Amino acid sequence: MSGKLTQLKITEIFYSIQGESSFVGLPTVFIRLTGCPLRCQYCDTAYAFKGGKKLEIKEILEKIKIYKTKYICVTGGEPLAQPACLDLLKILIQEGFIVSLETSGALPIDQVDPGVNIILDIKTPGSLEADKNYWPNLKILKKSDQIKFVICSREDYEFSKKILLDNNLFNFCEILFSPSYAEIKPEELAAWILEDQLLVRLQIQLHKFLWGDKTGV
Repeated sequence: MSGKLTQLKITEIFYSIQGESSFVGLPTVFIRLTGCPLRCQYCDTAYAFKGGKKLEIKEILEKIKIYKTKYICVTGGEPLAQPACLDLLKILIQEGFIVSLETSGALPIDQVDPGVNIILDIKTPGSLEADKNYWPNLKILKKSDQIKFVICSREDYEFSKKILLDNNLFNFCEILFSPSYAEIKPEELAAWILEDQLLVRLQIQLHKFLWGDKTGV
């Protein structure tokens, strides 16, 4: 690992069922990094804003290799807020893992290893952080990446639809529409999608239906 940043601040590493993205339902190891520059009003991982424990990348690898899965999700907080995250992602790919990165969309993704599956948020008005979207990221996304909109209201839905149409994002990668937990009913969002015939994936947070609004699942 010569020349690489080898230490990160980690909130938790745990093994669970992936509840989001196209990898939903798959047994996955989650590496949750500490820290985030955003404060989305619906955030369900605010406990990861501070604290955490510093671990070397080799220690992280030791912890994840005890689980019999190739699926790894690097999340936060905002993982890219720690520069060493880029080295972690690269090493995970080199180790043969199938890696997804959940990022807020507020920081550049141009240095992320091309083998990583990026799940990029576009913040809606209902998040109260829509001014933080880093729009140049849209030109970097690969076919294997995914764009996620967390929908809090009809206003958010119309905002998201406009972004999709104005940027022709249907031809970039898969689009995920996720109802904000306890703010909008999934069946309501489903009806809007069907009415407008939008080619997006309705994403419901499977882990919350399995275990409720808990941490470490």
